[in-house]
Amino acid sequence: MFSNKLTYHKRFDLESGKSLPEVEIAYCTYGKLNEAKDNVIYVCHALTANADVADWWPNMVGEGLIFDTNKYFVVCTNVLGSCYGTTGPSSINPKTNSPYGKDFPLLTIRDIVNAHRLLTEHLQLKSIYLLCGGSLGGQQAMEWAITDSAFIKNLFLIATNPRHSAWGIAFNEAQRMAIESGSLETARAIAMLSYRNYTMYESTQTDAEEKIDNFRAASYQRYQGEKLTKRFNINSYYLLSKAMDSHNVGRGRSSMQDAFKQVTAKTLVIGISSDMLFPVKEQEIIAENITGAVFEEIDSPYGHDGFLIETEKISELLRKHLKI
Repeated sequence: MFSNKLTYHKRFDLESGKSLPEVEIAYCTYGKLNEAKDNVIYVCHALTANADVADWWPNMVGEGLIFDTNKYFVVCTNVLGSCYGTTGPSSINPKTNSPYGKDFPLLTIRDIVNAHRLLTEHLQLKSIYLLCGGSLGGQQAMEWAITDSAFIKNLFLIATNPRHSAWGIAFNEAQRMAIESGSLETARAIAMLSYRNYTMYESTQTDAEEKIDNFRAASYQRYQGEKLTKRFNINSYYLLSKAMDSHNVGRGRSSMQDAFKQVTAKTLVIGISSDMLFPVKEQEIIAENITGAVFEEIDSPYGHDGFLIETEKISELLRKHLKI
């Protein structure tokens, strides 16, 4: 695995009408690019992840695994607006020589995809054999498959949606309200409720003994909030939650149905049975509107986080439907 950085020294225009004077893109690669430059698996990551996909998606990338590095050239880019090497709020604005902070301009999923395109041009990739992502990563992948249909040969989407729901936006806004009060810890605690579900909290956070205070579930919420605060930038969290809200494949394309007609990639869509943030019906809608797409549902107790945990079941379905 190699950790790299691309610096794009030209103006980078954003969908909002604003621009960045330049952008840096951090990325990781695994395996070797073949001579035809078409053995590429490109992974788009979710909200607080990074370019090191082998770290946050265990048992997916490596020799003999589903993303076999003896066969494929695996690429993952840290998303625009993040805090793990790609230009974001913690980066220095070359115009002011100070961090962007809260002044970083609004981003959309389409802006993030345009940054991915810069990397594919830099690497001189001829095509992407498999483009994949879950959650925010899935939003990026489907947007990219619509806009560059001939470039994407196979598409894998999991625990994502064609337009971010009012339910999802409400969760994000509650988190942003917490951030506006100065607490990323509280924002993350709110998020954890949407990533898991009643059943998981009952089975993993119920106290064995009787007590009147200091409950296990309460300490778990605080632990998760503290853990994220130590590793992630508060302004990036705020910004990327806004980018997630912007997701709507039908925006400017007449309708969602018309947008999905542009996808030519062979497509597998997976939903997680207990996902309350991106319920299965959202993945069913995607599969129903992409020509020839296959939908599969994974029975899992882990809620939205199931897309990160159920790697064995995911691998089986990728082998079955996309022959990866």
